[in-house]
Amino acid sequence: MPSLLSSSFRSVALAAILATSVVLAACSNSNDAQPQIPLATVNELVVLTDQKNSNLRFDNGAVYINGGVRGIIVVRQNASSYLAFERNCPYQPLDTCARVKIDPFIRLYDPCCTSQFSFQGQVQGGQLPEIYDNTTRPSPATF
Repeated sequence: MPSLLSSSFRSVALAAILATSVVLAACSNSNDAQPQIPLATVNELVVLTDQKNSNLRFDNGAVYINGGVRGIIVVRQNASSYLAFERNCPYQPLDTCARVKIDPFIRLYDPCCTSQFSFQGQVQGGQLPEIYDNTTRPSPATF
């Protein structure tokens, strides 16, 4: 019987150590974590001949389409390349005003937090999470 008792004690002690380590890991003291843009499934069709998409007939032309979390911006790079960006600003994506807008033929911007992006997605200014700098960008969908 002593071996059964010591084996049970070891199992309980191991379980207690694991539970403590999980609780301690969950109680991280990091207050600088930024919320992320929620994930969304996107399956949208952009008809280039539709009059509402007429801005996509020109390089750096951009339009809003439905889909994503707060909408999508499609930007024409050239006649055979387009980029699509989520309209939810990456700085404070849970704020109700965090919605990127088009400044026609100039930039993409969020008037709420002042984040600014080029039509290729490069950061141009404003407030952004620390993970972004002038060489990195949120990944657009290319099609």
